[in-house]
Amino acid sequence: QVQLVESGGGLVQAGGSLRLSCAASGSILSINAMGWHRQAPGKQRELVAVISSGGSTNYADSVKGRFTISRDNAKNTVYLQMNSLKPEDTAVYYCNARIQVLATRYFNNYWAQGTQVTVSS
Repeated sequence: QVQLVESGGGLVQAGGSLRLSCAASGSILSINAMGWHRQAPGKQRELVAVISSGGSTNYADSVKGRFTISRDNAKNTVYLQMNSLKPEDTAVYYCNARIQVLATRYFNNYWAQGTQVTVSS
């Protein structure tokens, strides 16, 4: 069993900051890429940021310069530091990870339950 548990969402005023965390636990052999996606009401889920096991990062153009993704491999945790938040950042944020399961040694994609981020104007 593998699960991802998020924390850190909430309500913030425009221009403010939030930090999301997502911890993986269970029968994990290794973790490849970890990332954050978001889905706003009436819109498709979109990639926000991704980080490789080696620390290489990629961001959506809409968040470049404002959001920073990082990870702590010892804690199997990925973070998303969100600064200069805008109302259009309002969405449910989902973390996901490509995890090698101990029992099968197969890589599977796992998703967290999602956390609401609301930015008021």
